[in-house]
Amino acid sequence: MTDRDTNQPLRVALLGSRGIPARYGGYETLMEELAGRLVDRGFAVTVYCRSHNTPRDLREYRGARLVTLPTLRGKHLDTPVHTLLSVFDAVFRRFDAALVVNSANALFVPVLRLGRIPVTLHVDGIEKRRAKWGWFGRAVYALSERLACWVPTRLLTDAEVIREHYRQRYGADSAMITYGVEKALPPGTETLEQLGLRSRGYLLYVSRFEPENNPHRVVEGFAATATELPLVMVGDAPYADDFIARLKADADRRVLFPGAIYGEGYRQLLSHAYAYIQATEVGGTHPALVEAMGYGNCLVVNDTPENREVAGPEALYFRAHEPATLAAALSEAVEDPSRAERLRRASEARAAEHYNWERVADQYAELLAELAAS
Repeated sequence: MTDRDTNQPLRVALLGSRGIPARYGGYETLMEELAGRLVDRGFAVTVYCRSHNTPRDLREYRGARLVTLPTLRGKHLDTPVHTLLSVFDAVFRRFDAALVVNSANALFVPVLRLGRIPVTLHVDGIEKRRAKWGWFGRAVYALSERLACWVPTRLLTDAEVIREHYRQRYGADSAMITYGVEKALPPGTETLEQLGLRSRGYLLYVSRFEPENNPHRVVEGFAATATELPLVMVGDAPYADDFIARLKADADRRVLFPGAIYGEGYRQLLSHAYAYIQATEVGGTHPALVEAMGYGNCLVVNDTPENREVAGPEALYFRAHEPATLAAALSEAVEDPSRAERLRRASEARAAEHYNWERVADQYAELLAELAAS
């Protein structure tokens, strides 16, 4: 048992992401949505943030305390350096429990365990398969995947497909908690107007521009369609300048690249798209796909087991490595507006049934309370 006053709120640390407010990807969205809800449930929450993501003078967000620490910017050093500093700081503060995200951070979980902090480690997917990593990065993730099975107090996955991977390959059981979505329809359309778009008059892709997310294949497949609807490619990626430059050079006149868009502008684009394209092939439950469902989009989805688990039958599917199949799926959606509308209603209903942030927060609260008592 941990030595703590049971009359005090449980003190939990959220580590391993870039921090909040969310300005990058799925882990940051999870931290932002979870932190405030845990505070509402009586937890004292601390989120560890990176100095290039969160302003140092921002000390609190949605009721959670922010600890912003430096790191070394770079594709390979950013995450490990920041997590290393974070775990030592967390041990000094003696939290009752910790949530660590990213399987690469398994290397640092023993520091927390030695500091008598019970830990759940969230593994997002099979990271060693990501095309952006060279041999060294893949080797680190392969090692981390094995460590993830025994160094944390509790292993945590976000999709049944990933849960089965760890169970079958390593005999490791895990808790499974998905992501959520909270639909908040924006009142305006300023972002659409800035980009010259009209409601239900564009196709939308949102992701980091990395090879395993297939933005290049989306551009290629879209080029084979005859539609006049523009394709809005929302996203960016650090350390991928050459890849992004080639992506833009290969796109035709119908493709827009507005960069990364967050907050109200992002919600406006989600709310008014004709169809949403999800082309990822690595990972578990993708928050962007869940959000697109929750906002009632017609989904056009890369056919992977993880994506099918999330989107279910309420989507049109294609094979990312065969861009012609994306062209066919997009043409099918555009040429049959009534079917597209039926798919919108069905995906929104599926999200409401399966992906609810309040239910997700309840599951995390229960897990963290169990860890604190372990």
